[in-house]
Amino acid sequence: MSRSIRHALAALAFSSCLAGLTVSGTSVLAQPAKPNVVFILADNVGYGDLGCYGGGELRGAPTPRLDQMAREGLRLTQFLVEPACTPSRAALMTGQYSIRNGLSLIAIPGSPYTLSARAFTMGELFKDAGYATAIYGKWHLGSEPQSLPTAHGFDEFYGIPPDISWDAATYVDTIELTHSMAAPHAALLAGGPQVVEATAGGPLRNVKPFTQEMRASIDNELVDKSIAFMRQQKAAGKPFFLYLPFSMGHAPNLPSVQFKGRSRIGNYGDKVMEGDYHVGQILDTLKELGVDDSTLVVFASDNGPYGEAAREFGNQGTPDMGSSGPFRGELGEATEGAIRTAAIIRWPGQVKADTTSYAMFSIMDFLPTFAHIVGGKLPEDRAIDGVNQTDVLLGTSATGHRESLLSFIGGDLVAARWKQWRMYFTDIHPTGTGPQRQPGIFSASAPMAGYPKAYNIEMDPHEDLVVAGLFGWVSEPALKVVEEYLASVRKYPNPPAPDITRFGRGG
Repeated sequence: MSRSIRHALAALAFSSCLAGLTVSGTSVLAQPAKPNVVFILADNVGYGDLGCYGGGELRGAPTPRLDQMAREGLRLTQFLVEPACTPSRAALMTGQYSIRNGLSLIAIPGSPYTLSARAFTMGELFKDAGYATAIYGKWHLGSEPQSLPTAHGFDEFYGIPPDISWDAATYVDTIELTHSMAAPHAALLAGGPQVVEATAGGPLRNVKPFTQEMRASIDNELVDKSIAFMRQQKAAGKPFFLYLPFSMGHAPNLPSVQFKGRSRIGNYGDKVMEGDYHVGQILDTLKELGVDDSTLVVFASDNGPYGEAAREFGNQGTPDMGSSGPFRGELGEATEGAIRTAAIIRWPGQVKADTTSYAMFSIMDFLPTFAHIVGGKLPEDRAIDGVNQTDVLLGTSATGHRESLLSFIGGDLVAARWKQWRMYFTDIHPTGTGPQRQPGIFSASAPMAGYPKAYNIEMDPHEDLVVAGLFGWVSEPALKVVEEYLASVRKYPNPPAPDITRFGRGG
């Protein structure tokens, strides 16, 4: 596909998306006091994994506390994210498409892509609004001093290296397995991935090696620190924003001793059950502290499930894989099953209990929604792609304020959602055969033959039937979205897009 065609098609999806962004909810909150906000982010938990989304007991891994949270709050059934970890987290923190910050690929060791000092994040939003702020877990937006969460509004950070993910716990073991670095075990541990900590404005400090044993128990530490932080702020009488991006769902799903063997599907199910338990701990603490009614809690997943590309992580002869439910795809793709996942919102007295919403809701929408709720101010010198969805939370709008969304991989606009339609501008398909078949983040891409593919995901949730010929009129509103995006890029140019296969080229 030529660059000009890619750009034209990119306009197709983004125009619709930005069209939805121009409308903002204006509901007035009845509660004058600023609520505490707790955002729990799972990692690659699929749409079909939790009981309240059709999984749970049916998948051999019950999730009673999350199911209870859904009964006590709002369950989003059309929650949409970006195709991979770093992009989704960048979108969550900034309220922008990840490509606007040069983070539209997963950050990996050795790559130069990192969050800029200029970025405005959710941490800064809450800090500016007078909140105490903390993050415990995975940042994955870069380890440069200007990229750290403590450089972007968070008072404290404890977790894994901020430029890599949970699988870094295997690095020393696989280095020794392959004899790739000639060094004693102790030296490899000292030089390998470390659990780190930092406070606002300060440098990262190494705490201890991030090993597979540490991987199995780290969520216990993250939750203990989260509980201590909430207790501290309650005692101080200060509103708090707690961001808990823990490890539930990400390979290798090594369960703690307490949950080893608890599910019927191996490590993945054990870790899902463990994550469910940890969510319950957070909810129980809020009640114990007497701040349950004044705290907005979100549980969401950053991506669809890690699928076949991570099957070897099983360690028990079982695949380390989640379920995308009725949808097609996995982490790293732009298919519906890769970008539609779980999100539950609980806020007693404000968010009506035991409700669902089919409103299209992007992970980017949380930033402007929270800004409206706490009276925060967003920067006006950049495009903000998220929209205020307070009306969805409060149940005053069934459709919300978004009708489109674009999906980027690296520098390419690869797909667009407009209402119930999904359009692809690049064909993404697995590489290799047999045991080496690699979908997801290791898929290959190929240009279309001049026209995008189109699916109706309500008629055809699994995207098995191309209907671009039958519904040719869909191209007009979808391409309008792309045109609007391209216009926004002319006004606010993107930085170079990440590309870790071609060097010396701009994005």
